[in-house]
Amino acid sequence: MVEYVAVHLTVIAATVLAVALCVLLQYEALVFVWRHLGQSSVQRRSKVLYGILSVILVHTLEVVIFGATIWCLLQWRATGGLDGPEYVDFFECVYLSAVTFSTVGFGDIAPVGPIRFTSATEALCGFVLITWSASFTYLEMEKFWRSEDGKGR
Repeated sequence: MVEYVAVHLTVIAATVLAVALCVLLQYEALVFVWRHLGQSSVQRRSKVLYGILSVILVHTLEVVIFGATIWCLLQWRATGGLDGPEYVDFFECVYLSAVTFSTVGFGDIAPVGPIRFTSATEALCGFVLITWSASFTYLEMEKFWRSEDGKGR
């Protein structure tokens, strides 16, 4: 019973840490990009490319954070396993993280055991962070479109 509680608390703590790191990374990255876009005097197309590539890079890092969390948790067998691959390595965990974060969920790899909490939470976190990025991108693009009309910067 004690090990059961310890396993679940470990999975919850690792998941909360991964979520906190991803939200902090997202916030800091978007603030950095926002400041850089506002100060830069390059063409609009270059700004859009910079903004979109920055957001993709941030999401890739967030996928790696969750992949690393899953991989670390899997080192303790009691946290569960992955159903599907014959051999589970770090890149299998990052792949699972990518399809979970993006809510694609191909189903070729499935978490089993307490680690399912991490994957379920990652899907929710990915949805929120991707939506946040989409909102940020829309607001920045709106500035560019207004400036083309002579109404904005």
